[in-house]
Amino acid sequence: QVQLEESGGGLVQAGGSLRVSCAASRRTSSVSAMGWFRQAPVKEREFVAAIGWTASRTRYADSVKGRFSISRDNDKNTVYLQMNSLKPEDTAVYYCAAAGTVEGVSTTPALWGRGTQVTVSS
Repeated sequence: QVQLEESGGGLVQAGGSLRVSCAASRRTSSVSAMGWFRQAPVKEREFVAAIGWTASRTRYADSVKGRFSISRDNDKNTVYLQMNSLKPEDTAVYYCAAAGTVEGVSTTPALWGRGTQVTVSS
C-alpha cells in the first residue's frame, strides 16, 4: 500500500506564502496523478489542485487560481503546493491525494495523506 505523507504546514500572516509537500512512499500507477484537498472547520473537504504524471496537466479550484501553484518531482515521488497571497479563508487542514488520473484525483482520490495544518492569520 502506497502511503502519502504531507509536510510544510504552519502559521503565516495574510498575504504571505507557504509551501506544503507530499511524498509518496513509492511510485506506482496509483499515484500517477496527485493533488491537494483542504478542509476547514465545520466545512466539507474541497478540491484545491491536481497534477498529472508529466505535469503537463494541472487543475485548480477557482478559489486558488492565480495564487496557488502545484508542481511535482517524480524522482522524489513528491508533489508540492506553493501558496502565495494567502488569505485567512485559506486556513484549513491540507490533505494530499492520489489517483491514476487528474480527473480521478480531483473527484474521487484512491489514496489520502493524513493532512497538514495551514493557518493564515489576519
